[in-house]
Amino acid sequence: MLGNLVVLVILIALVALFGWLTYRAIRAKKMWVKIVGGILGVVATLFFVALTFAMGKGFTTMYMPPSTLDANLKVEGTPEQIARGKYIADISCSGCHDPEKTGALVGGFDMSQEIPIPLGTIVSYNLTPAGVLQERTDGELFRVLRHGVTKDGSLSGFMSFLPYRQLSDEDTKALIAYLRSQPPTPSKSNAPQGTQMNALALLMIGAGMFPIPEPVMGVVTAPAPGENAAYGKYVATFGECRGCHGPQMTGAEPSAADPAGVPDARAFIKNVSREQFFQMMRTGKRPDGSELKMPWENASKMNDADLGALYEYLKAPAETASK
Repeated sequence: MLGNLVVLVILIALVALFGWLTYRAIRAKKMWVKIVGGILGVVATLFFVALTFAMGKGFTTMYMPPSTLDANLKVEGTPEQIARGKYIADISCSGCHDPEKTGALVGGFDMSQEIPIPLGTIVSYNLTPAGVLQERTDGELFRVLRHGVTKDGSLSGFMSFLPYRQLSDEDTKALIAYLRSQPPTPSKSNAPQGTQMNALALLMIGAGMFPIPEPVMGVVTAPAPGENAAYGKYVATFGECRGCHGPQMTGAEPSAADPAGVPDARAFIKNVSREQFFQMMRTGKRPDGSELKMPWENASKMNDADLGALYEYLKAPAETASK
């Protein structure tokens, strides 16, 4: 935070400097200095004003996000909650927090290495009781899942962009119960865990290149389970399908974080039967035998009912399925 604050202060100083130089140029006695100096000064001043605005917006978004904290929340940790939480964690959390596929959410995966531009360090946390859970209350864990806000009140970085804030209250508590129930397992990585966004990341956030999802307030409930589009949308949410393929699963345009973009899942699924869809999600192979280039291993852990709901969601028209 301190380094980014210094950058923001420097940008403000540059705005003041070039504003003053522009004023001096306009007040000069020589006409060519007035014209050339004035034009260059205005351009430079506006440039640094734009940078300062984007940096300031990114700074406040990152370090002063809106959220609520239930300091009295205590998750019971019933066997039913733990079982449900494990199911969700296997699908939703293991991709980043179990990089070695051992079944232990020890973290240590540096996601910044997957991004083609330097945005800082983004290393997944150890989510077993040997890691960050030692320092977090149930209320703080609920807040980071629902609002993407960490113990110190800042955004958690990468987690802030994921759709877990739409997870129901009951499923969020179940996930916390499971995380608490794991055996303490140390991470093999020595890299400092957590997110440290640099000034470039804050500039891009402030410029809207990495839009933060809208805050979710109040109680969140899940649709009734069933093989239908409504529940399939919820499965696509906790399965992180919508995070990659877009809010309506119609793909994502190339971006700074993903220059290749993401394909339209609905367009692809039109010519895929239910049986073929299940086979793809279980084996990672398309009907033609080619490799499915996506984290299908997580989806392969879904039960038949949830896969069936996901299929119905993808087969439904986007405008209908989004309701």
